[in-house]
Amino acid sequence: MHIHILGICGTFMGGLALLARQLGHQVSGSDQHVYPPMSTQLQEQGIELIEGYDPSQLDIKPDLVVIGNAMSRGNPCVEHVLDHGLRYCSGPQWLREHLLQDRWVLAVAGTHGKTSTASILAWILEANGLSPGFLIGGIPQNFGVSARLGSTPFFVVEADEYDSAFFDKRSKFVHYQPRTLVLNNLEFDHADIFDDLAAIERQFHHLMRTIPSTGRVIAPLDEPAIERVLQMGCWSELERSGESAQWSWSKIKADSSEFEVYFEGKSQGIVNWSLIGEHNLKNAIMAIAAARHVGILPQLAIESLARFTSPKRRLELLYQDNELSLYDDFAHHPSAIETTLKGLKAQDPEQKIVVVLEARSNSMRMGAHAPLLGPSLQLADQVLLFEGTQSSDSLQAIAEQYNNIALFADIESIVQSCSTAVSGKTVVVVMSNGGFSGIHKQLEQRLKARSS
Repeated sequence: MHIHILGICGTFMGGLALLARQLGHQVSGSDQHVYPPMSTQLQEQGIELIEGYDPSQLDIKPDLVVIGNAMSRGNPCVEHVLDHGLRYCSGPQWLREHLLQDRWVLAVAGTHGKTSTASILAWILEANGLSPGFLIGGIPQNFGVSARLGSTPFFVVEADEYDSAFFDKRSKFVHYQPRTLVLNNLEFDHADIFDDLAAIERQFHHLMRTIPSTGRVIAPLDEPAIERVLQMGCWSELERSGESAQWSWSKIKADSSEFEVYFEGKSQGIVNWSLIGEHNLKNAIMAIAAARHVGILPQLAIESLARFTSPKRRLELLYQDNELSLYDDFAHHPSAIETTLKGLKAQDPEQKIVVVLEARSNSMRMGAHAPLLGPSLQLADQVLLFEGTQSSDSLQAIAEQYNNIALFADIESIVQSCSTAVSGKTVVVVMSNGGFSGIHKQLEQRLKARSS
């Protein structure tokens, strides 16, 4: 079968392309403004990439067109598919019908930490001989690819609450029907498709309705929105994490790079790994709990985390010398920004933190996170906030309100200012959920030249 994917460079659709190829299908696809690491991954796998949405790409008459949720009516390819009666479906629908049937699906849902937690969980299963399949919205460095079929019934999926397609406004995760569900956290996001937090909670409730009674839900105690979801109905086994819950922890190091794990009050072992931040500690706890549901002892899961490497773009170290560290972080929400900065500050309270931030997500561009964005950045000594060519009143207001935040309209000015800002022991964190106009390489080159 020849499958053509519209929006193929999205993290979900790119992973789906790999899975379709591994199943033996011919796969091609198109997208706009493609950027690594997904574009690189697809090219390495021999998948044809077409830039743009000229409908002539569909003259080949593929057997099926899989339409990404970034596509909308008016897109030339979408209109061609509809006008010519080509067979089409959404990505989540294809995944369910062609791959997830008869698999033990372990799904990771929540506003933050999905990619990291799913990567941790997949690695725990891999390190303990279960060879899982997975589809993750990033590239786990322990595997080098964002998706694979696996050789056992177990399949780990990053369960996104974003809508499935222009013709299916249900959240993607409703299609997955997991047996093991991790609910990391829940805050308002995706302001372009959800009116308020209650609307997102309703979608999570729909997800809860798909879990079998013999399935298991793992959820934290300290998330009010998760509590409201559970109160709407939970028909499955339920395990909780938190200070007074079944799964708990105690920090050994302030930056959470070493901590002890407890289940029902009994120590299960000590995690000593390369990640920092309490958010990653909580991600690990959830993954250990989920792995236990498929039979992996917590002690074995804990041992495997010593060999876990953070996914690409999740506080990924790009460059380091005696005084400077340059990181790339996939930031899209104020809470995620704040927890990352807390981890860096706990790692070394004396180091200077410079944040280079592109407020790129739809919610940020719409100003939905404006009240929280400024406060979330206050652990940074200096913030270089990219406005781009489109002026934003909410970003300008933030820059005027906080002394450590400066607004920039072009990349070169940011690179120059960042180079000037680096003095003494400094951490530079580039935060964006997009390609950020290739600023990572430009910064790396400028900072290397500065130190040589």
